Amino acid sequence: MSVRICALDDLSVSTPVRVVIEETPIAVVRDSEGAVHAIGDTCTHGDISLAEGFVENGTLECWAHGSQFSLSTGKPLTLPAYEPVPVFAVTIVDGDVYIDPTPTYPS
Repeated sequence: MSVRICALDDLSVSTPVRVVIEETPIAVVRDSEGAVHAIGDTCTHGDISLAEGFVENGTLECWAHGSQFSLSTGKPLTLPAYEPVPVFAVTIVDGDVYIDPTPTYPS
């Protein structure tokens, strides 16, 4: 069951937002093309919030150690992280952002 997070207009481009659904921290990002992504908010290299990181070229970079995670797959693209973060399905309905809190992991 999807949960309403916010209005689409509340998300600034390339500015991550941290939300918690059912005790699961999620980083929500609106990319430069307008697509909204939701990935696990905790870096798999350390207990760092990815929502405090930097968005660039379809990735969210951990501010602490520089690991970059794909916004679409959750896969780490740079070290030191080597484990993916979960990805969450996002839907936009009537201008509102909904996230399904069921995690999926890249294969």
